[in-house]
Amino acid sequence: MRSFLVTLVLSMSLAAFCQTKPFRIGIAGLTHSHVHWLLSRAHDGDIEIAGVSEPNHELAERYLKQYNLPLTLLYSSLEEMLNKAKPDAVTAFNSIDEHLTVVRACAPRKISVMVEKPLAANLKQAREMETLVSKYGIQLLTNYETTWYGSNRKAYQILDTLGELRKIVVHDGHQGPKEIGVNKEFLEWLTDPIKNGGGALMDFGCYGANLITWLMQGERPTTVVAVTQQIKPDVYPKVDDEATIILTYPKAQGIIQASWNWPYNRKDMEVYGKNGYIIADRNGYKLKTSPDAAEAYQSMTSPPRPYNDPFAYLAAVVRGEIVLSSKDLSSLQNNMIVMEILEAAKESAKQGKVIHLKK
Repeated sequence: MRSFLVTLVLSMSLAAFCQTKPFRIGIAGLTHSHVHWLLSRAHDGDIEIAGVSEPNHELAERYLKQYNLPLTLLYSSLEEMLNKAKPDAVTAFNSIDEHLTVVRACAPRKISVMVEKPLAANLKQAREMETLVSKYGIQLLTNYETTWYGSNRKAYQILDTLGELRKIVVHDGHQGPKEIGVNKEFLEWLTDPIKNGGGALMDFGCYGANLITWLMQGERPTTVVAVTQQIKPDVYPKVDDEATIILTYPKAQGIIQASWNWPYNRKDMEVYGKNGYIIADRNGYKLKTSPDAAEAYQSMTSPPRPYNDPFAYLAAVVRGEIVLSSKDLSSLQNNMIVMEILEAAKESAKQGKVIHLKK
């Protein structure tokens, strides 16, 4: 009996130890500057950089040295990194067009993936990724900065107090990637219509599509209409730098304002119901629950862990500590709708007409 108890205690201790071991993340590409978010977490203890694949060795060595990480983490190819480093999951910080390549490599190896927004450069790529996920049973998450805003979570939690949703307006963007000084490796593909899938429409339109789909409980819009412009063709000759997308639902509208021409950085949204509204940005929100109620402002702190950090969240999903709902902001189901919206928006802007989504 005593031997059995000792074995049980040791087994429980080993299980606890294994569960608290650092989550090993492989990095596919370094040209997306959001990778600094992950690299800055490399020494926090809960995660471990298992390996890095990046063909631009000068860039890779620069970043690894910047974050005091050994050059032995660098592999010559994604396949070599997957085979030798054996990460628990992979994060893609390369061009949007390369996300499919990452999923093609990881899915047969049963390695889950988190890509930076948006999911893919076009809907055809996204559908192949969806097929691979279904075939191999991996998790495929899409990371948006706005997923981790406490104010956005609050908006979702109090939707019922606003009454039936009528209009959602999402503003995202900045002065332009060149204007704000993104590094050359990022700028090279961000302004390429193939590698990024488009310009501001893709870069920032995806935020609004993601949030509106979430707030609408995963409902697909019935129509999409978009207008794009090249306000700065001398700076961005190949892609749009200004986009407005209108989504219609049976009883609501979504308006996405994506721009590389804002006079300042912004990621905020306005949610209007039949009775009231909430206006939220990163720092807090303004709330009015009825025509007679006073508008109140509330500052916000970060949500509780792991809902404040993409990499802690990824670890929790892969480990089964969190069950990813199909309606979640990071979910494949949400982001397939996002890709439908973005594809329809590009087609609408090109043809100058309303696009009706198939049921």
